Amino acid sequence: MTVAKIVLGGLSIYFIYVLIEAIFNVNRHYIGTDEGTYINSTTTSPYVRKLTHILTKDCHSQLCSTQKILDYVTNIPYKINNFQAHSPQQTIKKNFGDCDDKSNLLISLLHEKGIQSYFVLVPHHIFVIVHLDENLNKKGLYLNGKKYYILESTAKYSLVGFPLQYEINQIEAIIEPFENRKLEIKQLEWKL
Repeated sequence: MTVAKIVLGGLSIYFIYVLIEAIFNVNRHYIGTDEGTYINSTTTSPYVRKLTHILTKDCHSQLCSTQKILDYVTNIPYKINNFQAHSPQQTIKKNFGDCDDKSNLLISLLHEKGIQSYFVLVPHHIFVIVHLDENLNKKGLYLNGKKYYILESTAKYSLVGFPLQYEINQIEAIIEPFENRKLEIKQLEWKL
């Protein structure tokens, strides 16, 4: 009888552990939107770290690093991925991705350089914004008074500071990628 209680107790603890891990996994990777669920696949890994170093080895500014990383990601062919979000490594290996896949790769690479970046969710699309030390004399998205430049991962040869293709009120959420949380937006403007 005692052995059975120990086994049952152990199984109960294991079940609770698995349940808690599943809840944390959902919170780390899934965000609800008006259109469904966005799956966050950002990652830090030795592979991503090495690729970031290779791409930015000749850069001495955040702008240069950001543009080199953006060039790499935009040259991966755009192809809609209807079944499952790719991890950054899968996007590279398969050599295609949609806006989610390419934006996850983009932010993972930027993160390795310490460049502050966020996901921006709009209807049927996702793009990335970055805060840079340099002023590009281009319009930017001001989030709570701080200027961010748009990076469009699906537009081949796009530049840092891509024009906003949506109305401000179409922005559903701005997501901190590694904490997977929606930012509180007190003020949002598109201006020079």
